[in-house]
Amino acid sequence: MGSRLVEQLGAHNVAGATASGLADRIRALILDGRLTVGERLPSERALAVELRRSRSTVTRAYGVLETDGYVSRLHGGSTRVTLPNGHTAPGAEADDDSIDLSIASMDSTPGLYDATVRSLPRLAALRGTSGYSLRGLPELREAVAQRFRDRGAPTSADEIIITSGALNAVNLILTAIGRRGERALVEQPTFPHALEALNRHGYRLLPTPVDADGWDTRHLNETLMSSRPHVAYLIPDFHNPTGATIPDDERPRIVTTARNVGTHLIVDETTTELDIDRGWAPIPMAAGGPNVITVGSMSKIAWGGMRIGWVRAERSVIARLLAVRPSFELGTALLEQCIAVELLSDMPELSAHVRRRLRAGRGAVEAGVAGIPGFRMPPTPGGLSAWIDIGAPLSTSLSLAARERRLVLPPGPRFTTGGVLERRVRIPITLPPERMAEAMRRLTLAWGDVREGSASRTAELQHSAVI
Repeated sequence: MGSRLVEQLGAHNVAGATASGLADRIRALILDGRLTVGERLPSERALAVELRRSRSTVTRAYGVLETDGYVSRLHGGSTRVTLPNGHTAPGAEADDDSIDLSIASMDSTPGLYDATVRSLPRLAALRGTSGYSLRGLPELREAVAQRFRDRGAPTSADEIIITSGALNAVNLILTAIGRRGERALVEQPTFPHALEALNRHGYRLLPTPVDADGWDTRHLNETLMSSRPHVAYLIPDFHNPTGATIPDDERPRIVTTARNVGTHLIVDETTTELDIDRGWAPIPMAAGGPNVITVGSMSKIAWGGMRIGWVRAERSVIARLLAVRPSFELGTALLEQCIAVELLSDMPELSAHVRRRLRAGRGAVEAGVAGIPGFRMPPTPGGLSAWIDIGAPLSTSLSLAARERRLVLPPGPRFTTGGVLERRVRIPITLPPERMAEAMRRLTLAWGDVREGSASRTAELQHSAVI
């Protein structure tokens, strides 16, 4: 089994690279968070064998990284990832002139203030309680259950837990049902922090491909049947980052296959409500069987500052979640739950606002992409972002060049398990059009730097969250 470093590098990406080029690639992995501080890297000899390069090339590459402060080496011992002294924390260098495309999220809905005011009597009525709420407010659980019923998945409030966001929900699920050393099927590409959560819980990841055209469902089902993973993490609606949606006729087949092999399906519906002009409304995968555990969130339809999410699962799973939840949190903030009740009572207006914002943002990205030779934007009927084909395997180089133009742009491999998809970048469609137009202008300049070879080799791609 190959090392994680080589999986992240992609051996084909560094074939023929010089020592300084190899060091640059490893540095980018460190600064982008794909290699973590303290992580042990392969020995010089082992890495040379894996890459089929001379040991002297690897020794020089590690030497460059050590000189720059990105690894520490003990004579006769291990090589571990570090950060240079004085390296700033993520976001510390940001200023009013920087544009951050690592965050695919809109500002708050105009209705948030009014919903907050309306929620205060509900909050006041709770002052006589302990203030702790492991399950979540009954009114909010019922409102979430109603959303599932409206979309075709019969659901009761007893099958809902309110959490502090969708990622919190994923970690709660993995804490309750996770098995270290087991396999987990994941889409390639997918939400990076879900990959990190699965890795942290000890899973071995099995990728299945997704593109803007959709899933290779034959590959997905065959992987389920042949590998029998313990869990599978899927984003079936307006997939992050590709924007694709699993067709209705494929959903029951995936759910049935997973149930037959004993796989828990963790379905992330954070982006489900972000429709612009898809033209049809799919049935939730939760309608297909009891092995589906669904997570959702208010963060994309209302505001990222609303740390409200939920889990929908059968009652036996809910009981396991409730049993482990007190080990790391005692419930979700009551004020935000009260606000969420008010917001969910006016979903038509909330959805209309989201649609207007996303349509305007999509138009700005389309206009910008049209002005960059070689770039191609696929149809994007909804979701958070466009999955742009840049026409050449230069995504990481483009991200490094963009940093010099005060543009934070995660490279395509940030969304993968093995350093692939260097032809792709995710560009959010969530910024206001004028801000997006400026971002695309900077991206055009950065692309010119890459094509002309004038981008600095020492530019730093900050280790940052991808939202």
